Amino acid sequence: MKKRHIAFAFSLTQLWVLMSLLGAILCETLMIYPNIFYDIPRSFEIGMKFMVVRGPHDFFPPMGMLAMLTGVGSLIFNWRVKSARYWILGSVMIVFLGEFLLSMAYFWPRNTIMFEEGAAVHSVAVLEQTAQEFQAGHWLRVAGCAAASALSFMGFLKIYRLRILSRDAHHKSK
Repeated sequence: MKKRHIAFAFSLTQLWVLMSLLGAILCETLMIYPNIFYDIPRSFEIGMKFMVVRGPHDFFPPMGMLAMLTGVGSLIFNWRVKSARYWILGSVMIVFLGEFLLSMAYFWPRNTIMFEEGAAVHSVAVLEQTAQEFQAGHWLRVAGCAAASALSFMGFLKIYRLRILSRDAHHKSK
């Protein structure tokens, strides 16, 4: 019985983390990015001054890792729930491929060009091109986060349904 509670807690936490990530990435996309990519390279400099205390790099990597850990935990603890297994697995795979590998291979190098090296190393044309590439790729990340959240939600619903049915069956047998 305790294992069921742990399994349920992992799936609920994974869902919460992914929904938080989705909300944060949408907020970043709709409110922060229009300001960051408005007047390159000046807007990069202003954005970096604004995010001196905390920035996306302080939030997304730890939340991404938490999404991976809770997703793997949910998958392990709920493996026997066949109706939820592949929903959760799909969610974990999207987070790993889309949020981790894509970020490492595609976004991190562009972040270095735009925000660390900047106009001191690169021409405005290179910075503008890098910003366009970043923003185009970012929509893949938004879609991946939405898909991972939806898959996690479906897995959670399957687990919750099984929990309700098990509880009802237990009460009927008494």
